[in-house]
Amino acid sequence: MTNPTTFQWDDSLLLGEPQMDRVHQEFVEIVARLQAADDEALTPLLEEFATHTRAHFEMENQWMVELAFPPRECHIDEHAAVMKSVDDVRALLAQGNTEVCRRLVQELVQWFPSHAHHLDSALSHWVSKRRTGGKPVVIRRGLSLR
Repeated sequence: MTNPTTFQWDDSLLLGEPQMDRVHQEFVEIVARLQAADDEALTPLLEEFATHTRAHFEMENQWMVELAFPPRECHIDEHAAVMKSVDDVRALLAQGNTEVCRRLVQELVQWFPSHAHHLDSALSHWVSKRRTGGKPVVIRRGLSLR
């Protein structure tokens, strides 16, 4: 049975940087699996999420440093704060606290779209401009125009 409030990837999250979009889609899919997981599955899924997210953030952090992204400190600090929360929750989950893990997952569902649309979209534009001289082109399906 599918939960109608399950976090889902859709074109509204596309930023136009293919590697970033692919990693973001994986992020959303792991969070959705965490949302639907029973208590016994939380630990291995949170470990998978931590491994994915650490690599995801390291990739973006490396781009920001290598390409001299101007607001990188704020963005890198936000990544570090999320990873600290994930690591803290991993420790609490190891002690049997499943509720704190479920709260983390809901916070991630709330946090990620805003982070992607504000901080990561600026990074995507910067990466594209530095690599190709222009902004990324994003084609989104299913959005209504008013």
